[in-house]
Amino acid sequence: MSFGKMNTPITIIETKKVKDKDGFVVTTDVVVASIRAYREERHGSTFWANQATWSKATSLFQFRVIPNLTITTAMKIGCGDEKFKITSVENVRGKGMYIEVLAEKMSAT
Repeated sequence: MSFGKMNTPITIIETKKVKDKDGFVVTTDVVVASIRAYREERHGSTFWANQATWSKATSLFQFRVIPNLTITTAMKIGCGDEKFKITSVENVRGKGMYIEVLAEKMSAT
C-alpha cells in the first residue's frame, strides 16, 4: 500500500467506563488515535464477492501499524460523520507494517 492512497482521515475510538463526579459509571468514547488510512467501500469486486457469504462488513480500511496500540474488534472507527464497528482485524502479510480492518457501518437506532 503506497502512502499516496492513504488519504482518508480516520479516528480509532475505544469505549471506556469512567466514573463521573457523582460516582456513577458512564460509558464514553475515547479517541486513541487519529491517522490516515486507505478506505474501500463494498462493491462488486472479486474481494467483496468472496466476503459476501460470511461478512456484514461495509468498508475496508488499511493503515500503518500504530506502535504500542493493539487494534481489537471492541474498538470503532470514525470517518467523517460516520462510525464503523470493527468486525475483523488482520496483519497484512504478517509483516507487522500494515493493518487491514473490515468494518460495519453503524446506524442510529
